[in-house]
Amino acid sequence: QVALVESGGGSVQPGGSLRLSCVGYGYIDNIMNVGWFQQAPGKEREGVATMITGSGRTNYADSVKGRFTISQDKAKSTVYLQMNSLKPEDTAMYYCAAGFRYTGVPSLRKADFANWGQGTQVTVSA
Repeated sequence: QVALVESGGGSVQPGGSLRLSCVGYGYIDNIMNVGWFQQAPGKEREGVATMITGSGRTNYADSVKGRFTISQDKAKSTVYLQMNSLKPEDTAMYYCAAGFRYTGVPSLRKADFANWGQGTQVTVSA
């Protein structure tokens, strides 16, 4: 069993930056993929940035390419999402997720992730 705990959300003005953190507890050595997903009110949860933990290969949604960066610190069992040039449309609850099967390429699909954190709110407004 793996537990994920996110932190780092908050309110920021457009153009600002935030860094989200996700700490993993439990059988984290079994994690093959990690990812960050966003869910705005009334919308589906969507993948924004994912990483294959072994290779470090990453994948991003088109809406965040060039602005968001996913990274990991294995010594701290932590995955980060650096969010720059934030826009009002980035406002959402952000969830960290872990997957346990090899997908070949970093997947942005919810179905490829089995464990989820509780979420952290990001609000971008003037």
